[in-house]
Amino acid sequence: MQRDFGSTFVTQCAPVMAGLKAANLFRWVEPDAAVMAGTLAAWRRQLAPRGVEIETLHFCPRACAYLLYVYRPARLGAILGQAAPRALLDAVGYPAAGGCRGCLDHLCARLRQGGEFPHEIGVFLDYPLADVVGFIRNRGKNSTFTGYWKSYQDPEQAQAQYARLRKCTEVYLRCYRRGVPVTRLTVAA
Repeated sequence: MQRDFGSTFVTQCAPVMAGLKAANLFRWVEPDAAVMAGTLAAWRRQLAPRGVEIETLHFCPRACAYLLYVYRPARLGAILGQAAPRALLDAVGYPAAGGCRGCLDHLCARLRQGGEFPHEIGVFLDYPLADVVGFIRNRGKNSTFTGYWKSYQDPEQAQAQYARLRKCTEVYLRCYRRGVPVTRLTVAA
């Protein structure tokens, strides 16, 4: 079955498009670098005026796989400017200066290093900080509920949040498949 970039993008990033989350991440395989560059350029042109950016955090040449990060810079900046997320990132070596760009560059470098996955990425994905810290402390075990991420807090609250994100994705994907343009689906920041 041939995958469609647009459908995959909407499936993975509808909550970002709707303004419910600051960011999301997904993997896309494309053997032709020129096709990938063209696809990303076209999507960036459509989404940038709405306050959404797309970056390649990592590329695996062996698999021709791109790790794409879709985010709202203003919202990410607000998250990274808060004391608690900043303290977590400081503890694992993120630069204090440089804002979003400096932090994203550091995250990219951590991904390139290989080894243990940088689980602080949950901060960049707008997961609740308690869940990011819980995941790191528990090494991914002992969660109270698992959905889009592992929750370490109230399972009913997590279920409700996941249900909102799932409903958003269903509605956006249905609209996209009916021909609603991505520019209309993406809430302006």
